[in-house]
Amino acid sequence: METIQKILKKPITATFIAIILGFLVAAGALAVAGYDPVAAFTALFQGIFSKPKYISNTIIKAAPIILTGISVAFAFKTGLFNIGAEGQYIAGTMCAVLVGAKLNLPAPIQIPVVILAGVAGGALIGAITGFLKSRFGIHEVITAIMLNWTMLYLNNFVVSTAAYHQPNTTSSFPVNESSFTTILHNWKMSDQGLETLSGTPWLFDVLVKTDVNIAFIVAIVVAVLVWFLLFRSKLGFELRAVGFNRDAAEFSGINVNRNTLLAMTIAGAISGLAGALAITGIEPHCLTMLAAFENNGFNGFSVALIAGSSPIGCIFAGLLFGGLIYGGQSVQLAVGAPTDIINIMIGTIVFFVALARVVTLLADKLGKRGANHA
Repeated sequence: METIQKILKKPITATFIAIILGFLVAAGALAVAGYDPVAAFTALFQGIFSKPKYISNTIIKAAPIILTGISVAFAFKTGLFNIGAEGQYIAGTMCAVLVGAKLNLPAPIQIPVVILAGVAGGALIGAITGFLKSRFGIHEVITAIMLNWTMLYLNNFVVSTAAYHQPNTTSSFPVNESSFTTILHNWKMSDQGLETLSGTPWLFDVLVKTDVNIAFIVAIVVAVLVWFLLFRSKLGFELRAVGFNRDAAEFSGINVNRNTLLAMTIAGAISGLAGALAITGIEPHCLTMLAAFENNGFNGFSVALIAGSSPIGCIFAGLLFGGLIYGGQSVQLAVGAPTDIINIMIGTIVFFVALARVVTLLADKLGKRGANHA
């Protein structure tokens, strides 16, 4: 009984239970709608793991969600609710295109410049939210939601301007090729590259048939750096202290307003980085007119919840989301079930993660029952 109690109290246990319950609820919804749950889930997993290019596309899909998840998780750890990751992500894509479509420098210079432009764009939007919170006490949720919509319409404005609009399309001009962060972009499409890769089918699948890029590697590095910043640095201690108890932190001499501004700026920069890497790494390398949010930021919010606000945990939660989103397309193709079933599954998983406290209460109840029997 004591062993079960310890297992139930581990945060990862609640996450696994939530994922299992999410699959069970989705299976029930499929069965009620007249679809075979086994066939649907078989198609889902085949759509993720059956071919090297599927695995590669899952990782590509997961990378920006991991980064926006880290952004939200970082803000959580500092006591802030960064629901503005979506707008910060869009700002990152915009700034990357604004710079990358006009500059055409050598790649070793162009790539850092374009990515830093995206980081700066996301950081600026985060800083606005942090400034209004620290200076005027305006809740970050209100500001962030308004900025999300502002960024969506600003994106559409940029696409429609004469300087950036690509004629006869609903898109902007793409960033110049020297901005691309696709792995081995030039070599793999050359005659020599194609000839070399054709001898290794799985590698040909991964490199030639997908937009495999550096974003996932960058996401792992960022997760480690953010973890180190939060838990192994003086600044991280101050940021977490402010998040834990603002009044106590201020009483101990920590500058609460400065740390609030800094936390939102860093969170925005990480989401902006996600946007910049999406533009430089994934076709068509341009902005498009947005009728609605693409949800890279909002999915990052769910990733952070599932990861328990752990920067490292966001890597695995993001891969789960990337797999569900990408593999979910196969469910519709294989059994005809609508892809909405994936959204139901994701929503259910997040819902049960939010109820993780119930698992802890169950563990405490089992502990008391064991003590009474003893």
